[in-house]
Amino acid sequence: MCHPDMQMLINAGILILNEIAKHPDFKALDYQPDVTIADAQAAITYLKNELESNQQSSSVSKTSI
Repeated sequence: MCHPDMQMLINAGILILNEIAKHPDFKALDYQPDVTIADAQAAITYLKNELESNQQSSSVSKTSI
């Protein structure tokens, strides 16, 4: 089974969360969840940073072999 590129999925998630946060229908809701859009944005940003860090570590390991 072929999986989409993880970086592409993360970037799409960031875009979607940003668009939801700006959407007038979302802003009009009286919605007070325990986990907010900002929490989700932070989590996906941490995921992106971790992926980039792992990819950099992996490329350094490959070049030193």
